[in-house]
Amino acid sequence: MQQVRDVVSAELDAVNAVIVEQLRSDVDMVENVGQYIVDAGGKRLRPVLVLLSSAALGTVSDAQIHFAAVVEFIHTATLLHDDVVDVSELRRGRPTANSAFGNAPSVLVGDFLYTRAFQLMVALGNHDVLKMMADTTNTIAAGEVLQLIRAGDADTSEDQYYDVIDRKTAALFSAGCEGAALLAGADAAKVEQLRVCGRNIGIAFQLIDDLLDYEGDPKVTGKNVGDDLAEGKSTLPLIHVMREGSEAQANLVRDAIKAKDRERLPDVVQAVRDCGSLEYTRNAALGCRDKALNALKELPASSAKDALARLAALSIERSH
Repeated sequence: MQQVRDVVSAELDAVNAVIVEQLRSDVDMVENVGQYIVDAGGKRLRPVLVLLSSAALGTVSDAQIHFAAVVEFIHTATLLHDDVVDVSELRRGRPTANSAFGNAPSVLVGDFLYTRAFQLMVALGNHDVLKMMADTTNTIAAGEVLQLIRAGDADTSEDQYYDVIDRKTAALFSAGCEGAALLAGADAAKVEQLRVCGRNIGIAFQLIDDLLDYEGDPKVTGKNVGDDLAEGKSTLPLIHVMREGSEAQANLVRDAIKAKDRERLPDVVQAVRDCGSLEYTRNAALGCRDKALNALKELPASSAKDALARLAALSIERSH
């Protein structure tokens, strides 16, 4: 990942400077909570996607740097809200903001980051980007609601699962690449190619995230194993067990989802392994990686294009 970042390292430093500047507020709590989650690190994957997409089309403009900060602010706001909704206690190896500061500050600072993002977008003065990001943010919110109402629902289908991750995760990846292309004044074909690339990287990323919930090392992933099960999420590994496993395995997983029962995690993990559900999930992620790579074929050769291809590969070659 560091090699990927190195292609746009100066531009990423500029994005981080914008983030720090735009976190300033005369309300101390805003800066404290905002800085806490920003300082937690993370991959900066979405801003990097924006910058690489921009560079692959020529040069990275000041507008695209500010847009990359917009994308990171929206992502950070969703993390703040998600951790409250999911009652999460650990993210990136340390207490979540809601654990450190409380639920109310986390929700309200998340709101601040959303609105700051839209202030930045208005300042860009590009109506197409503003409309696209307004639609994207609405899509993400709807995806979060869908996930919430399906918590504990063991009858969630594979199509319904993909619908949720397309909305709540892939939408922002897609928007980052599309927005970079719109700000570059790219033609419709290139805008679509980058949109498709970003969407498929996002889906692959979420598939691996859901896989790691059953085979990841908490010391590496920075979050507790079995969180998805404790939240009653029917993710692809579990959906596959319920469809392909024995009656006993299917009933075990179904009951654990309904009860949101982390205590059954060892047995669920065994069922997931025995049914080949991790391999099934990884193969689905590989298919998305290939779609992302195919979408890049028509772009001109460049170090940024190569880095985008590497990022697509890294989306499935990761342990956290």
